[in-house]
Amino acid sequence: MGISGRDLPLGEAVIQAAAGAGRSDPRFAAVQPAELAQMEIEISVLSEPERIFADAVEVGRHGLLVIRGRSRGLLLPQVASQHNWTPLRFVAETCRKAGLGPDAWRELDTTLWAFTAEVFSEAEPPPFTKEAAQERS
Repeated sequence: MGISGRDLPLGEAVIQAAAGAGRSDPRFAAVQPAELAQMEIEISVLSEPERIFADAVEVGRHGLLVIRGRSRGLLLPQVASQHNWTPLRFVAETCRKAGLGPDAWRELDTTLWAFTAEVFSEAEPPPFTKEAAQERS
C-alpha cells in the first residue's frame, strides 16, 4: 500500500487526480469548459516514496513529501529545477507547502520522503524506443 493509504490502478488514479485538480484545488479557480481546448496535460507517475535525509536530496531527481501529523506537502521533482532551488531550499519550500515553517524538517516529528517521477506531456510525448515498446507489450 502506498503512503497515501490507498492504491488505485494508474488509469483510475489519473482520472481522479485530474478531476480533483480541475474542480477542487483551493489554489486555483475551477477549470471552465471553454478553457479545456487551451489546456496542456502533464502527468507525473510517482515512484513509491522512501525516507530521506535533507542532505541526500538531489534537485532534478527527487520529488519531496513532508509529513508532520495531518500536515502534508508534496512538490514534484521538476519544481525545484524550474526555480533553480538548492536542495535545502527545496526541502524548506516543501515544508511551507505543508503549512509548516521552513525548518520543520529538522524536527523529530516531521518525516521527509523522496520519490522520482516519470513525466508525460501532450507537448512532449515520451521518446519511442524499441525497449519502451517491449516493456509495453
